[in-house]
Amino acid sequence: MTAAGPSRKQARRDAVFLLYQTEVTRLGMAELVDGLRLREGYAPDDFTIKAVAGVRTTLDELDALLAAHAKDWPPDRIAPLERSILRLALWEMRAGVTPPEVAVDEAVRLTRRYSTDEAGAFVNGVLGGVIRAGQAAPAAVDDGRRGRESGEDGRD
Repeated sequence: MTAAGPSRKQARRDAVFLLYQTEVTRLGMAELVDGLRLREGYAPDDFTIKAVAGVRTTLDELDALLAAHAKDWPPDRIAPLERSILRLALWEMRAGVTPPEVAVDEAVRLTRRYSTDEAGAFVNGVLGGVIRAGQAAPAAVDDGRRGRESGEDGRD
């Protein structure tokens, strides 16, 4: 960690763990952020906060993508950690904050580090399917700021 805060990889890990913890503990975000601050010695950075908010805002859309590409694995049957990693990677790609290839690599890396190689292969397959289907394009997601409707160019 630098004086400026966590690296992007660390911020991504923090986002995954905050998403995971909101799901399995039912604690509020303020409590979880306080826990992160106590445990790690720093508060989540802007990327972490934006990513967690973005995932939570677009949860239904992200889960619909998971359901479409995780054959025989509805989102509620995917382990909470892997589900959190998948949701974050999907949000990163669709919000345009991370190139798809990087989002996939980072998701697989996190999964293999905190779960298993087999789970990493599953995450890779699901995210690869999203990319192959052309559903990883930026601006296809509400990043928490309610974007313009499809087809509008922003001019009056």
